[in-house]
Amino acid sequence: MDENHLRVVLNSSKVLNAWLTIPSTWVAEIFVNSKFQAITIDMQHGLIGYSEARNMLQVISPKTVFPIVRVPWNEPGIIMKVLDAGAMAVICPMINNKEEAIQFVKSCKYSPVGSRSLGPIRSSVIYGTEYAKSANDYVLALVMIETKEGLENLDEILDVDGVDGVYVGTMDLSLSLGISDLGNIYDDTLNKALKTIISKVKNKKLIAGIHVNSSNVKTLIEIGYDIVTPINDTKVLIDGSNQIFNEITKIMNQEFNK
Repeated sequence: MDENHLRVVLNSSKVLNAWLTIPSTWVAEIFVNSKFQAITIDMQHGLIGYSEARNMLQVISPKTVFPIVRVPWNEPGIIMKVLDAGAMAVICPMINNKEEAIQFVKSCKYSPVGSRSLGPIRSSVIYGTEYAKSANDYVLALVMIETKEGLENLDEILDVDGVDGVYVGTMDLSLSLGISDLGNIYDDTLNKALKTIISKVKNKKLIAGIHVNSSNVKTLIEIGYDIVTPINDTKVLIDGSNQIFNEITKIMNQEFNK
């Protein structure tokens, strides 16, 4: 696991992350074979429940792809279950203050850092019987910064022992900051916020991830973001379906108008 751990990979390169919203092991397998370095299973806004997430984690081999789960909320039960099922990083939505960050870390980490219950049923099988002894170093707790409140309290959030990094939700952050053009990283207000976040995160030597349009990947990597997510499975299907339909319709219209 050491050679594919996100901390190790980030020492030499940035990480491209794929985002899965469809509850399907087949979809997960397709993205695994697309050579993304990390894959996130979205249990918050995706259509994925625990059983589907567990099955998808079985497809995402940690030997080749780093498995991440975004949990539905800052709730200890589901956080511990996805870690026991094999997730090696957890993204938690809507972390707005120090107290919420502390609660999240406690769910992710074993004592003395946290209060995660000991019972890594699948993790101990795939990562080895010594998993529990090193899990606090392996497991990454990534807090989502996606509100004005979270942005204002970023310093105290990053000071929480056990927070390994942030994941920026540009759409919700835009909404919270009153930006009408949601997710536009070139909007002055959002751009300033993204640079503020990366500056503070890097001062703490922590990890920074972010959702991004594929055309903006280079820009956000240059700003300093480590994990960039330019793709999700639903959008691939929508865009691909629309593209094929439009191409065929154009050809058919040309034929009929001869």
